[in-house]
Amino acid sequence: MEIVTAVAYAEVRDAYLRDHPVERTHEANSNQAGEENLERADRIPGGWWRVRLSRADVLGVVLPWHLSEGGARELVPRSGLTVAEAAERIRSDGPAWSAANPVCAAKLRLLRWAPFTPVYLGTGPVDHSDYTDLLVREGLIHIDGLHRMLAWELAGRLPDRPRLDGFLAGDPRLVGPGPARTVRAAGATRTGDEPA
Repeated sequence: MEIVTAVAYAEVRDAYLRDHPVERTHEANSNQAGEENLERADRIPGGWWRVRLSRADVLGVVLPWHLSEGGARELVPRSGLTVAEAAERIRSDGPAWSAANPVCAAKLRLLRWAPFTPVYLGTGPVDHSDYTDLLVREGLIHIDGLHRMLAWELAGRLPDRPRLDGFLAGDPRLVGPGPARTVRAAGATRTGDEPA
């Protein structure tokens, strides 16, 4: 993960609403829930950061409980799964999973070739019942982008190098060290709008 720069919450919210309008009409529009998660994530200490992610980063993102848009088989249990684990569930269950979860499967098909848009992550879980039982409490935790991250992985489109834009709520040092974790912008500064 590359840290590009600190950003103000207003910039994060504006970017989200530009790509994910709350009033967009489509089946199972969850953009309102995404906007609410952004508000919850703004309470995570450490401010907001613009980041760039690689496939390895995205595969390690922890997803919260997901009942597959009201489908018959949950995709992510309450304890959470990484993007890699959830993608493997879809691959291994194939047509049976899609048949049991038609709305979620349709979203994944729609988004496979959609343009990349920023994903939204936190260094910890937000205060919502879907996140309460997550076993992993620190690292890259989903805020918004579950279907997009899964669809892009299933289509083989995630970049090997840090090229996928994202916004991260919280202290980036909590993500942990690793060979793919570098600070891109030397001396990235805070804007003053984020919590200390």
